[in-house]
Amino acid sequence: MTRSLPVLVDRQRACASRCPSRRTLSGWVSRTLDALAPEGPDGGEVTIRYVAPDESRSLNAQFRQKDRPTNVLSFPAADDPSHLEVLPGSELPYLGDLVICADVVESEAKEQGKTRREHHAHMVVHGILHLLGYDHLTDDEAEQMESIEIRVLASLGYPNPYA
Repeated sequence: MTRSLPVLVDRQRACASRCPSRRTLSGWVSRTLDALAPEGPDGGEVTIRYVAPDESRSLNAQFRQKDRPTNVLSFPAADDPSHLEVLPGSELPYLGDLVICADVVESEAKEQGKTRREHHAHMVVHGILHLLGYDHLTDDEAEQMESIEIRVLASLGYPNPYA
């Protein structure tokens, strides 16, 4: 039986596209943190901002020097995820911010033959892992990160996103 770690999601919607509910996002974040136990944080707070392509493009250019919109950008709250701070007025460690471009996610889902919902879930799981220090710059890192993503998405009833 999977336990459910406490999470608080600040869902911001700065686009006209359909976006998952705060409750749905909270479930995806909680399930991701569950998969990292006992090494990961015991819950957390995250901001997930859904944006239009122009905002995604601007942020991607500013922070990654890539002049195009992208599916998800991750902004960790701490350089070292083992030293997350609890913000005033909260009881949970602040993980950071995710910026998701719903239009890009929906376009990718269509191209990849996935449902919009399962691809949104994948981007949230992927982004949360980035907030917690996981990356995919080397083959070993990618293998570790992808195996966690596959396990979390399977626990949510979604197929392997890399198959």
